[in-house]
Amino acid sequence: MSMRWRTAFSRKAGSQRRSGATKAGGLLAVLSLSIAVAGCGLLPNEPVEEDLSSIQLPQISKKPEYEVTTKTLEKKASDSARLYSTQEKSIYWTQKSLNGKFIKKLYIENGGTVKAGQVIAELDVEDMKKSLRNQRLSMRKTELSMKDTLRKKDEMNPIEFEEAQIAFEEQKQAIADLEQDIADAVLTAPFSGQVVSLTAKEGDSIEAYKPLGVIVDPSRLVVGTNLKDSLDKITIGMEVQVDFNGGVVKTGKVKSLPQPSSNNNGNGNGNGNGNGNGQNTQNLDQLLLIEVKDMPKTAARGQSVSVSVVLSRKENAIVIPLSALHTIGARTYVQVVEADGSKREVDIEVGQQTSTDAEVLQGLTPGMKVVGQ
Repeated sequence: MSMRWRTAFSRKAGSQRRSGATKAGGLLAVLSLSIAVAGCGLLPNEPVEEDLSSIQLPQISKKPEYEVTTKTLEKKASDSARLYSTQEKSIYWTQKSLNGKFIKKLYIENGGTVKAGQVIAELDVEDMKKSLRNQRLSMRKTELSMKDTLRKKDEMNPIEFEEAQIAFEEQKQAIADLEQDIADAVLTAPFSGQVVSLTAKEGDSIEAYKPLGVIVDPSRLVVGTNLKDSLDKITIGMEVQVDFNGGVVKTGKVKSLPQPSSNNNGNGNGNGNGNGNGQNTQNLDQLLLIEVKDMPKTAARGQSVSVSVVLSRKENAIVIPLSALHTIGARTYVQVVEADGSKREVDIEVGQQTSTDAEVLQGLTPGMKVVGQ
């Protein structure tokens, strides 16, 4: 039988083999761990949970709520208007025999004041005065001839005498007419007042009935307007708010209503086409006139204003905003807010309405709350 002899060399070799195996096992373990770690890095990242606590959810808009209140409810009719004078007159010459004559002297100016009977203009009628002198001289001869004719009346044919007498009267009347024309060449103020819209100047030729300007009495101002769409609702004595467009509001009353006219030429609209500053006077009969007792000191004829006629007024009327009304067919209702915040529908009866409010005749009481739209 064979025997294995262990020598020092064999023990050393065995020890070296075991040490190498141990090192190889350690190296394999490190390599496996490295591969595992690298493999984890290749896997997809897990999603991070989002924090929703900072996001504000949208709020559903809340409809407005209004309290049922009481107020003085007014229904008005408004329009533009203008200031006129109840006494105003266009100034002009009326004699056609003066047509073509020239204005010799003008004694007035725009905005100036005049007294009743004051001379305001004069025409150049020197040619007419010369003609008058000649006719008067001729008349003296005619008078002498007429005296002789009267002495011979009994000897003359009645027809011839009548013709002579007619000729004498015609010459006498011609002189009287010429005297009147010369007198009428001087134009005087019909009443005391103020001159407005004067367009004539010295040297201009005139035409009968062609206005030179207007004289008005500024102390007798009145507000004139149309309000055609509301005339059937307006009566004399109704209250009117007059806004003078400078923060000054005065209270007046309807003085008169427009008179029916079959010939409305359009001169009379109360907002300016009536020549409030023009040469022709306004026909006030075609306007709704408003009397204001305490006119502002700055008020002047031709000034534009705004008027509101109070058609109706009710004190302590129960009102809600128009936006709170709901209508379905013949039904009118509102949504009422209860004390606990709940809502219910309530049928109501509506009275008059303005541009912003509606009067509630039945169904609501002051203090309740309604929902708007």
